Amino acid sequence: MPTLVLIRHGQSQWNLENRFTGWWDVDVTEKGAEEARAAGRLMRERGLEFDRCFTSLQTRAIKTLHLALEEMDRLWLPEEKDWHLNERHYGGLTGLDKQDTRDRYGDEQVHIWRRSFDVPPPPMEPGGPYDLSSDPRYAGIDVPQSESLKDTIARVLPYWESRIAPCLKAGERVLISAHGNSLRALVKHLSNIPDDEITGLEIPTGQPIVYELDDTLGATDRYYLADR
Repeated sequence: MPTLVLIRHGQSQWNLENRFTGWWDVDVTEKGAEEARAAGRLMRERGLEFDRCFTSLQTRAIKTLHLALEEMDRLWLPEEKDWHLNERHYGGLTGLDKQDTRDRYGDEQVHIWRRSFDVPPPPMEPGGPYDLSSDPRYAGIDVPQSESLKDTIARVLPYWESRIAPCLKAGERVLISAHGNSLRALVKHLSNIPDDEITGLEIPTGQPIVYELDDTLGATDRYYLADR
């Protein structure tokens, strides 16, 4: 049976500072780096092996993957980096302190932006300090100005179908290092979670999620590796 493991990046600097991050490229903290190493040690101890890895174009996810693989002595595994696995784009909220944002706009409005399924945050102003339109890693890509979870799912799932699912169907064991919302998109799809429930799903940093799949990639089990 194909094996799939998902891991959200270790704690990032802006996780620590309680700021909206989205597509902005921040590094992991020392705690986040240790979360990634601990995930690698746990996967090694449990005998997990992989044939291929996927990650986003964001440092925190890439570094988490590499630190975990280093602990497994598997840095040589092939990997594919792609923007479709990036975090949800938080638009004009990018860089803002979450509590300051609640104080300014009110708890209800911020909750809608953060936890509704299909309401995106306000768009990012072109030319602002967090505008990524000239970032070389996104050359030729129409960088979004803001995304809801629904928008994030709409870009993640075609990539899953075209690049990741064929590897699993071919019998490869796959590890994905990504972000809270891009992984929510995959969990929603694989576990058939309704729209109104997926927004409440919390995915902790640095905790490998194991999917056991049948030959059609239907989920037969999903669990945190640390719980088994």
